[in-house]
Amino acid sequence: MEIDRRAFIASLGGAAAVSLMDHEAKAEALEHYMEEQLDEMVAAQGQGSGQPEKFPTVAEIEAQIETRPFRRGTGGVFTGQRGQNVKKLEPMPDKPTLQDFFRLRFAPANHVLQSATRALKTGMSEEIVLACLLHDCVLSLIKPDHGWWGAQLFEPYIPEKSAFAIRYHQTLRFFPDEQAGYEYPDQYYRIFGHDYTPPQYIQDTYKMLKNHKWYMEPRLVTVNDLYAFDPNAKVSIEPFQDIIGRHFKQPKEGLGYDNSPSAHMWRTLARPDNPL
Repeated sequence: MEIDRRAFIASLGGAAAVSLMDHEAKAEALEHYMEEQLDEMVAAQGQGSGQPEKFPTVAEIEAQIETRPFRRGTGGVFTGQRGQNVKKLEPMPDKPTLQDFFRLRFAPANHVLQSATRALKTGMSEEIVLACLLHDCVLSLIKPDHGWWGAQLFEPYIPEKSAFAIRYHQTLRFFPDEQAGYEYPDQYYRIFGHDYTPPQYIQDTYKMLKNHKWYMEPRLVTVNDLYAFDPNAKVSIEPFQDIIGRHFKQPKEGLGYDNSPSAHMWRTLARPDNPL
C-alpha cells in the first residue's frame, strides 16, 4: 500500500507533533493509519464493511526476518528510521545526567513521558511514577527482554520497588488483568502474531508475580503503559524534576563513569558509534 506521507503527518497533527513521538508510537500510528486507509478502500469496493482486523500468525512474522537489513530487537540509537540512514548524535556532556540522556539519547521519549504523566495525574506513588518514566528508555539500547535490561540499567540509581516494576512490567504486558484495568493490546497481535504463546520463562515469571507482595507495582506500569500513545499529547520532563531529584541517585562522576554494575550500558548509549 502506498502512503501519502503529507496526509499521514497531517493526520497526527503536523510535523511538530510527530517530532514528539517515540519510535513505538510512530510505528503504531502508521499501522493505524494504514488500517484506516485499507478499511476505506475495502468499503469503497463494497467488500469489507464491518470485517474484523486479520492479525498475522507467528509463522508469517518469522517469514519476514530475512526481508529486513536489521533485526527487530536492535535498539533505537543503532538504526535509522523508515529505511533512512542514521544521523550524527550530539556528544554527551563530560558528566552526563539522566536529563542529558533524556534530551540526547531517549528523545523524544513521548511514550514514557505520557505514561508517567498519566500515573502522576491518577495519584500513583512517586516510585510508580518514576518507573513509568523510565520503563521503556532502554529500548534505545536493546529491545528483547527490555524489562530485565531496563531494570539492570536503572537499578543502581532508583528505589527497589521502581526497579522491580520496570523489570516485570514486560511479563505482565502478556497477561490481561480486568480488575486492574489492563487488556491484552491489539498491538501485540500485530507484533507477535495472533497465535503467539509467551515462552515458558515468561509464564513462570507471571506465576511468581501473581503471588508476590509487589504484584501491583509492575501491573500499574502496564496500565499506564497501555494508554500512553496519544500522538497529540503535549508532555515534557519538567513535571518530574522533583521526583527525579528525590529518587534518582545521580553519580557525581556522571552516568557511565561511576563504576556501577550498569555503567557500561550508559557508555554504550553515550557512544553507539564506537566500534569496540
